[in-house]
Amino acid sequence: MSEPKNKIKLFEDKQVRHVWDDENEKYWLSVLDIVGILTEQPDYEKTKNYWKWLKKKLKDEGSQLVRDTTQLDKNGQPVSNTTQLKMLAPDGKMRLTDVMDTEQVLRLIQSIPSKKAEPFKLWLAKVGSERIDETVDPELSIDRAIQNYRRLGYSENWINQRIKSIEVRKALTDEWDKSGVDETEEYAALTDLMSKTWSGMTTREYRKYKGLKKENLRDNMTNTELVLNMLAEVAATEISVERKPVGFVESAEVAKEGAKAAKVARQQIEKSTGKSAVSPLNAKSLGQRQITLIESEEN
Repeated sequence: MSEPKNKIKLFEDKQVRHVWDDENEKYWLSVLDIVGILTEQPDYEKTKNYWKWLKKKLKDEGSQLVRDTTQLDKNGQPVSNTTQLKMLAPDGKMRLTDVMDTEQVLRLIQSIPSKKAEPFKLWLAKVGSERIDETVDPELSIDRAIQNYRRLGYSENWINQRIKSIEVRKALTDEWDKSGVDETEEYAALTDLMSKTWSGMTTREYRKYKGLKKENLRDNMTNTELVLNMLAEVAATEISVERKPVGFVESAEVAKEGAKAAKVARQQIEKSTGKSAVSPLNAKSLGQRQITLIESEEN
């Protein structure tokens, strides 16, 4: 797959992790996310247990939906993964999880009695259509992201910062690609290093500080936090362009140096305001609008 980076789409405010397979021109979607939606089960562990039970039931019935997760060569060694991909788990780590393409998902829906079945089918068809449109015109994906954030209640000021942060992040990961950095564990490690350097917390600690579980950390940052995080990534990108690091170790040095610029800015803000620039506020507990409203009132 030429685009193995994990992304998220929303179905009625519920997250669905997915990967676009350029070679075969189709989506692979997280089975657990789909099962959670169809069963209306918000608890991740209970969803896993339900899928484990359903998987066994389907296997006993001879369903092709639960074939072996790997293909073997003539010597019995795995040569490719056909139904599992690494996706960002609730604990913040990239873990193998069951995935299905659109055709398989439609068959899975028939196995789970749910009032969400028909709306989800329509959503699934729309997602496929959107991907084709976005390939022709990439600006459409940005427009849809903006509409989603508006629908969730985020302020226009925050949305502008968030969209810019996506562009900044993409520029940095492009540099990591050029440096030969692995886009699963090493991406996460570099992101953790930068977060620890400028905020004093790893991404996992940061999420815990904000009381988050599955939610996206950046979608729960205040304007100030987004700007500081962007500063770290912009600085790291600029340094990388000049130094052209090779491999993880050199990229880590660049990432840390870039994040130090944001650390200096954070310390100056805290010195001037007398309060922490890193906030425990999150969109879930206070409402998306309130994150930016409270921040502006305090400043």
